Amino acid sequence: MSTREDTGSDAGSESERLLFGGPLVHDAGWAQHERRYLEMSLWAMAKRLPHLVATTVRLARRADRRALRTVGVSELVRGVAQAVALVAVNSVLAAVMLTGSVQHRLWLATPAMVAAALASAVGAVAQSFSTSGQGRLEPKVERVATEMYLEHVVRVEMAAIEDAAFHRLLDSAQYGASSARRMIHYCTAVVGALISFVAAAGVLTVLHPVLLPLLVLMTVPRSWASLRNSRARYTSFLRWVQHSRAGRLLSQTLTKTGPAPEIRVHGVGPFMLRHFRGMSESSEAEQTRLARDAARVRLLAAALTGLATAATYLALIGLLLTGVMDLSVAGTAVLATRAGAQSLSTLVLQVNNLYEEAGFMGDLERLCEESAKRAIPVGGLPVPEDLSEIRFENVTFSYPRDEADEASVEKVALRDVSLTVPVGRVVALVGENGSGKSTVSKLLAGLYRPTGGRVLWDGVDAAELDRAQLFARIAMVSQDFHRWPFTFRMNIAIGRADRPPARERLAEAAEHSGADRVAEELPRGWDTLLARGYVGGHEISGGQWQRIGIARARYRGGRILIVDEPTSALDARAELEVFEQIRKLADGGQTVLLITHRLASVRHADLIHVLERGRLRESGTFEELLGKRDGLFRGMYELQRAQYAGGGGVPRQRSGGGADVTR
Repeated sequence: MSTREDTGSDAGSESERLLFGGPLVHDAGWAQHERRYLEMSLWAMAKRLPHLVATTVRLARRADRRALRTVGVSELVRGVAQAVALVAVNSVLAAVMLTGSVQHRLWLATPAMVAAALASAVGAVAQSFSTSGQGRLEPKVERVATEMYLEHVVRVEMAAIEDAAFHRLLDSAQYGASSARRMIHYCTAVVGALISFVAAAGVLTVLHPVLLPLLVLMTVPRSWASLRNSRARYTSFLRWVQHSRAGRLLSQTLTKTGPAPEIRVHGVGPFMLRHFRGMSESSEAEQTRLARDAARVRLLAAALTGLATAATYLALIGLLLTGVMDLSVAGTAVLATRAGAQSLSTLVLQVNNLYEEAGFMGDLERLCEESAKRAIPVGGLPVPEDLSEIRFENVTFSYPRDEADEASVEKVALRDVSLTVPVGRVVALVGENGSGKSTVSKLLAGLYRPTGGRVLWDGVDAAELDRAQLFARIAMVSQDFHRWPFTFRMNIAIGRADRPPARERLAEAAEHSGADRVAEELPRGWDTLLARGYVGGHEISGGQWQRIGIARARYRGGRILIVDEPTSALDARAELEVFEQIRKLADGGQTVLLITHRLASVRHADLIHVLERGRLRESGTFEELLGKRDGLFRGMYELQRAQYAGGGGVPRQRSGGGADVTR
């Protein structure tokens, strides 16, 4: 396998090209920052340093002002203590090098030695306080940043969540919280290194102005080498992560239950292992190249640093020989130069780290701004109490195109649809996949706003209604409703998360859907954790989950119940029970919007709307629609009946494999 020399034009290894068409690059928001570390120059990052520090400080102030003050003051005290210690060392050297007896010189040096010791002790204490404050600050900053993320996400419109561009930002911003925590560490290191460098540079300037440029001269090669090696390692990471991603995909595929039969029968295992080995060998070649390159860089950096150090010491010798500088001052200069060089090298690396994390933190800030623009409005007109009907008036709805994908187009889901949902009735939406049924239900539930036209609640535009009140009227259960990793009890009670679980209402809802029988079979009954992979967790079937979903909707008690393919995982007998329950809900005054592909299931609906390619084609009762000789509904119904009854060469389906449309 050939190695890959340029990450910018990476075509992938031979195995990657064969299996995936190239390297596996995530189509996600965070991926845009993968190369951020490599793109900025030292000068550009230095210019952005004040902004990065200000952003970190602003977030830290919101999290814990006291801890922030502790860290800031401690780092400042530590820097001052370092400067005092260097000055004291200079005084000690000056006293020791005087003429006279040893006792006399030590006596003269004692105050300076005490000062140096005290400065070192104060610096150590300040370091301890800084570490303690940082330890308190980091988890709080992460929590505050996570809350910022979640608070804004849960308030945005459904259309924003499904918008590709917003979802990329959402994906990238989720790393902002952990980046914010690391930024506290990096920012503290940057400030500490900067203060230490300023302290050392200040001492050198006082000793002799020419020493400051010599310090920079001696530090530049070391800083350049550290940055160069760091970026080389990161470049290698970018190359390896694609192999790792591809290898992980192969290994996960080999261990999943779904492809297991084909892996064994078709002998796929050796094929995938061979390509995994090929990708690994390609990565090993890259690591070898990286090691050779790093060795060359280290050798060059050592030579440059040696030359710079020699120049610095020659300058010190020249100052000593000309009598411009005393020997004690030269000794102090050597110590200050070493301290300053180390601080500057640390500063360069930490600024790089800070800049890298700031990309995700910037995404979090942009997410907050964008979410505020797309937030669900608060307040509005009250929802009519004695509602009689919900009417769609020339409603059009389009899903926006993905701006990042040039091939994507705007998807029109509904076109000029006008229909009525009478309150207290069972209204069915039928049609083929992609006809717009689910879009109608989401518009009715207030999850979407029409692109054109209006959804009227007794003549009041839903866009003007209080959305919180509107949501309170809705209960939903769909084929792919969320299976919460909670207990059986909470999977029902979460239908009304704003209230404490009511035991009697929970029992009634479970009995209504037959979920009580599911609870009886669980090892801990209502307190069984329904999450596979955890201690005490239990897995149940799709049909059992569907009963829980219906119970959840029942427990919520919304006046309008939207059910989307509610019986897809149930056998024929259970399906009949569910539709009888739905009929009873309508008899009790609850409005039911039923979405189903099984046309025989809508026999008892009060009103059926037939959709095709986003347009309303027919409306009426079951008998009325069947009476239309060339009607769309009748054509679909006859097709299903022929399929299930054995017409057209299709064998009759047994009960338990789905509902018989002929009943």
